[in-house]
Amino acid sequence: MKTTITAISTIVLLLVVVTSTMSSAYAEVVPSWVKNNAGWWADGTITESEFISGVEFLITDGIIVVPPTTISSETSNGVPDWVKNNAGWWADGTITDSEFVNGIQHLIKSGLISVSVDSQPVQVTSPQSNTNDSGLAALEAELEKCSEIVTAYKRIDCEKPIDKAIMLYKYKADAEHFVLGPITYHWFGVGSEGNEFEITSSGQAIVSVRMLAENTSSEITALNCTSPLICAYDVWDGSKAFKYSGMDFTSGTIVLNPGDSREFNILFGPNIGYGGTQFEYDSSKSYTFRIDETFGSANIPLELE
Repeated sequence: MKTTITAISTIVLLLVVVTSTMSSAYAEVVPSWVKNNAGWWADGTITESEFISGVEFLITDGIIVVPPTTISSETSNGVPDWVKNNAGWWADGTITDSEFVNGIQHLIKSGLISVSVDSQPVQVTSPQSNTNDSGLAALEAELEKCSEIVTAYKRIDCEKPIDKAIMLYKYKADAEHFVLGPITYHWFGVGSEGNEFEITSSGQAIVSVRMLAENTSSEITALNCTSPLICAYDVWDGSKAFKYSGMDFTSGTIVLNPGDSREFNILFGPNIGYGGTQFEYDSSKSYTFRIDETFGSANIPLELE
């Protein structure tokens, strides 16, 4: 009996990020909406399959990191009752995050969660399939549950991290991916929302670029753009560099913790000074969005038409 109790308390939960055998570089707090999900499953608000799909996405997408786990030849046909009980206990704070990850390992080992698990977050380097799958559906179901929260600030706290997870999921699934050292840039291309090219009635050409930068390393990394003159990002026509007219880097940098991501916008158009330039469009030329960070460089074709 003592052995059984010990085994159960060792396996206990289903979700965290880190165990004592893992490097502290991967330690992170499990998003609060994951606890909401666990609680909803425990009380029957969502189904077991919805919960499992959500967990599979979180592991595959690197939001949750678990140690290497070997799948047992003795698989299970269903989630044990104690795992569901533990989900509820974790959701209400009775047991810790670090206990919860052991339960995930149990589900992987028994074949109930189907993922390829390593000791590091997954790094995406090429477009994947469409977004109409169980991972996205699970996230959208969780977002829908947030609308049932009456208190405004609690509803926003519930929605915000899920909105971010959905955004990251869509970028990873459907965008182009450019890996530069610790940062992967995800981009949908000109013609997508936030990525427009136009010539105004006054003849001024304007290009807007919106990308998602994701830190896939174990180190804190910063993106740098302090002024038009000193910025790691510009547009290049093969002979001339065009500096930005507007951008949303806070204090000239975007600092990304390991596993974190941030969407950013840069506009090229009128010259605003401070070392800036006016963007000029020539249909005979090819334009690229240039990245020249200390950790890597890239020339991304803009295909302006």
